Amino acid sequence: MAVVTNPPAENVVVKKAGYGGTFMRVSRYVASRFLTLFITVVIGIYLTIVIANMGGYVDEIIKGEIRDRITQAFIADPAVQQMDPEVRKKLMQEKIALEEKRRGLDTPIAIRNARYLSNALRLDLGRSINLTSDAGSKQVRLIILERLPATLLLMGTSQLFLFFSSIFIALSLSRSYGSIWDKVVVALSPTSAVPPWFYGIFLILIFAAALKILPFGGMVDSPPPANTFDYAVNVLKHLALPGLSLVLSSFFISVYNYRTFFLIYSSEDYVDMAKAKGLTSRNIERAYILRPTLPTIITNFSLLIIGLWTGALFTETVFLWPGLGRTLFQAIGQYDIPIIVGSTIIYAYLLSITVFLLDFVYVLVDPRVKIGG
Repeated sequence: MAVVTNPPAENVVVKKAGYGGTFMRVSRYVASRFLTLFITVVIGIYLTIVIANMGGYVDEIIKGEIRDRITQAFIADPAVQQMDPEVRKKLMQEKIALEEKRRGLDTPIAIRNARYLSNALRLDLGRSINLTSDAGSKQVRLIILERLPATLLLMGTSQLFLFFSSIFIALSLSRSYGSIWDKVVVALSPTSAVPPWFYGIFLILIFAAALKILPFGGMVDSPPPANTFDYAVNVLKHLALPGLSLVLSSFFISVYNYRTFFLIYSSEDYVDMAKAKGLTSRNIERAYILRPTLPTIITNFSLLIIGLWTGALFTETVFLWPGLGRTLFQAIGQYDIPIIVGSTIIYAYLLSITVFLLDFVYVLVDPRVKIGG
């Protein structure tokens, strides 16, 4: 006959208290983490606004451009030239003042920076100063959304290939430490010091100028193919050189880093114990090498994904790739502060959300990690 016993009341109370304590610990951690990340975003965006405006120097440049444009318009207008000089001068000054007021340049810089910050945090990106979308819109949101697909195609294809191929090859090299291929990767790792746009110039000279088998730049031929399949093939043809330059610039150092990382975990005592038990190499790699390194791999992958947003400024410019990187490069050259701030605020939000979520992902993949512990 089985005897059923009820758990002591104090055990139930302890369990409930434990659950309550865990909830409070996690709640405090989430609140403090959220507040810390938000403050970091605010400081980062404000510094971006101040740096992009060069402490007010850009405002002086814009004011000078306004004066020059209005002066040239008055000079070219025969009706204005027939006016009395004093009247003409007064009218010109009123026109300049009106344009400066329309652009908000009559407001003190501290107030305008605070206004920029408030709008940016609410994702009210405003209007571009010089750049426009293909449809002629100056809305920063529309300009960014228009350039985003090209950047995601270029960066996503190259960086995802680089990430997965690096891990696969690095894991293979960690099995054969000291082999000829291992030495080749180590010897070629310094080549990653060369930026991707530099590789891009050489690839253009070889495959576009000399061999004439790939296009110099752009995303598609002009005029583009009408057939969908031909259009896709044409885009891939244009994608080859910029994508290859991005992969070449980071491939060997990426493989070298992951290979060294896997070698460190391969030399742990618990790996030797697993080998002594007769486990297969595949099981050892999956359970004793890849699993402990999973938090780092997930972190690198997450940062890679949000890094797709920024694009490749110089590489996209060299290849005339119509992406966010080239747009941001043009915005910097033309002092287009709304574009710079808009790109930065979105990247800052993506980075903060990713860092916040990674803390919870670590708990799922590594039982040694506790939220707030």
